[in-house]
Formats: sequence, C-alpha cells, structure tokens
Amino acid sequence: MPNITYCDSRAETHNIFTAHVENGKVDHIKNTTDSGIGIRMLDAINGAWQFVSKSNPQSLSDVKNALKDVTGEKGSAASIIRHKKMHGLPNDDKNRHKINMYDVKQHTAKVKYPVRKTPDQDSVIKIGMECSKIISNMPHITNSTISVKYHTASKHYTNSQGADITQTHTDTTMYMSATASINGTTRSIDATVGGRGGLERIHGAAESKATYIGRTAPKVAAARPIKYAKDAQVIMNPSFVALLVHEIMGHPSEADRIMGREMAWAGGAWWSNMRGKKIASDALNVFDDPTIPDTLGHYRYDDEGVKSAGTTLIKEGVLHGHLQSRETAAHRFYDKATKPTANMRAASYEFVPLIRMACTCIKPGSYSTDEMIGSIKDGYIIHDMKVPSIDMHRYNWSMSCQYAQRIKNGEPADVQRDVIVSGTAPRMFESISACGKDFEITPITNCGKGDPMQLLVMGNGGPSIKARATLSSI
Repeated sequence: MPNITYCDSRAETHNIFTAHVENGKVDHIKNTTDSGIGIRMLDAINGAWQFVSKSNPQSLSDVKNALKDVTGEKGSAASIIRHKKMHGLPNDDKNRHKINMYDVKQHTAKVKYPVRKTPDQDSVIKIGMECSKIISNMPHITNSTISVKYHTASKHYTNSQGADITQTHTDTTMYMSATASINGTTRSIDATVGGRGGLERIHGAAESKATYIGRTAPKVAAARPIKYAKDAQVIMNPSFVALLVHEIMGHPSEADRIMGREMAWAGGAWWSNMRGKKIASDALNVFDDPTIPDTLGHYRYDDEGVKSAGTTLIKEGVLHGHLQSRETAAHRFYDKATKPTANMRAASYEFVPLIRMACTCIKPGSYSTDEMIGSIKDGYIIHDMKVPSIDMHRYNWSMSCQYAQRIKNGEPADVQRDVIVSGTAPRMFESISACGKDFEITPITNCGKGDPMQLLVMGNGGPSIKARATLSSI
C-alpha cells in the first residue's frame, strides 16, 4: 500500500467468565466471547501511525475492505491529524516528523502459559460461595461481595519484518469486599487475589484473604478517624506499596509520558530529563519485569514482538531507565544505550498498543517488619491500597488506605480509619530509610491509560517500606 513501510497485526480470541456472589447467593453470571484483528501500519512518509481493527472478520475480504477504509486518501489524512493531536504537534507539513523503529530480532514462537488447575463455571462459583460464607459468618458483617473471573486469551502476532508469535494464557482473579457496621458506623474492606494461571492462583489465597477482610472490617468500623499528622514516620505495607509504585513510579517511567506524548489521565512525568540523577535515598530500587511467572504482568513477548526482560528503573536512588517502545527507543531522547523494553501492550485487538507497566515493584531489603516498627517511637502502619489522586506530572500525590495502625514506642497500637496518605514524590523517595524482606506482588486488574481508555491487567508490588508522609482524615 502507498507510503506504508511497516505493519503488524494481532489476531485475538477472548473468552471471559464472571460470577458475582453477594451474601452467599449467586447474583449473576456472565459469559463473553470476542474475537477480531487489529492492524497497525507505519506511514513513514507522512510521519503517522495508522490503525484499524475488525471484530469477527468472516473472510480475508473483510480485512482488506477495512484496510482500504483507513489507507485511502481520507483515512490517511484523518490518521495524520489524530497522530498530531495525540502528540501535541501542529497540523501542518512543516512540523511533520519522521518515525523510526529500533531494530530488534524477529521471533517465531508458540507460548502456552501454564494452567495447573483449569477453571470452570462450577469451580469458581464454589470458591466464591465459600469466601462469601467465611466473610458473612464474621461478627458485625452486614454485606459480603465476591466477583470471580477467569479470562482465556489467544493472540497471534505477525509483522512485516518476519515475526510470527502465538501466545495463549488464562488469568484467574477474585475481588472481595466485607462491610461491617458498629454503633451506626459502616465501613468496608476489600482485596483482590489471583494471577496468570488457573484455579491455583485463587484457591487457598482467596479463603485466607476472605478471613482477613472479614475480621478487619469490624475493627475499622469500630475505630476512630485518624488525626492530622504532618511528615509522620510510617511503615507502608506491601499492598499499599503496590499502589504507590503503580502511580508514582510505574506510570511516570513510561517513555511516552516522559516525552510528553501521552498526557491523558495524569499522563506526565516530573522527572523528565533527569535520567542519571539522584532522585531518592540509596534504599530505593525499582524494576519492571514481565518474566516473573504467575503474575498478571507475565508474558514472553509484548505486542511489538519484543522478547521480555527485566528493566531497572531506579537503582540505589538514581533514575536509571524507562519503559520503551521500538519507536521511543529509536528516538534516543537520552542516549544511544536506550533500547526497547518489551512494554508495548494493548487491552485487546480493538486498540493500538501503548507503553504499559508489566510487573513494576520495589526491590525487597534486609529488614524484618518487626525491626522497622520497633525503630519508630511515634508513627503509623499504613495498611492496604484504596483510592489514588495524582497530579498531571505524578509529583503531588494522595492515596487513601483501608486503615492505619498507630505505633507507640515501637509497638503496634490502636486501629484508625478514614486515612489519606499524601506527599510529594521527591520528598517521599528521599525519606525511604528501610525496605523489608516481606516482598509481595499484588494483582492490578483495572489500570487505565490512553484516550480512548484502555483497561489492562498487571502486577505491582514490593516489601513494607519505612518512609515519611502526611496523614489526614477523609
């Protein structure tokens, strides 16, 4: 086709089962099947990506007709305008830029990710019912909600440079919530378990987490609201750290945000042009690694056919690297050492790939949680993620947690509720004085990026960390 110098395609099939259980009864179930193809083309002469997707094509002619709609004169012009709007470029020929792609090895592979216990409708509903029963049998519980899901996907990726990759996986996850009411105060505690694989990703873990939230919700409902505490010493537990890593370490590490090309939904990065500079204490080490098995961020090849590997983002407090596509790596906005990191992913065939986290985490340290708590005379333990609020450059942040626990003279004390944790990224990074040995990866099932919005799964995590932050009540 005229002007097209590169293309790739993703033919995908998705089968999704979800069940919702409330207070020991199945509220509803849903089965969804979807298939289609997404084709991305590089119009290097005009400096623009073009993209077309087709749901459930019945023949090669269906695909060819969809391509003609995009690569015709009107489609090409519209695509160029969309590309310039996305990247903040004026719509005129003088500002048109050339797009290059970093040269990578082209792979041929068939990958089927392991499923040790195949999920089915009856088995996942049974676990959901068991967890709902565990929660509902706890004192003061007024409501239990369980949503269990398994998603099997098959993706065949090819490109004009010779790649031919098929990957098949199943993700099994469970979200649960426990609501308690004491003396007119009602509060909920929630959690998510699961990962890449079958029933083994939730069995055992789900029942344990159901017990935890069922016991914790009444304690939170009975607690007092936290009082304002500026620049307090805190221990953030792994679940809360997962959200912190996601919002103020993972997203601003995505190279399109570093370059200012993807500004939707708080899309900037305050540390643009700071690679190689000290931005945190020596205790902070951050990485992204799609090769970690069983996590929602595990894959062998991304949606550009690049083979996955770990990427160091922060090393001993120094901003070390970013998450790159073939295009951003070829741009070399820092130096010649930049290369693709296998982080280009799309939510499905309907969307163009974007640079996305896979499994972004803080490295564990050498301290036990008891050692870190014991080192604080007056402070707080921050438990479990809730809702984030971030500015456009991921500099100022605030995140609510499920609850906090006071530390007095090195010992855990009373539970406190309605807690917002806030600060600035540089101040928090600099204040990290210890990282624990209790490393955990939390499944993230609804990370949003892009316009139109793409919801994607991934892992985030780390150990308990000792730092400083400001606490206030909702």
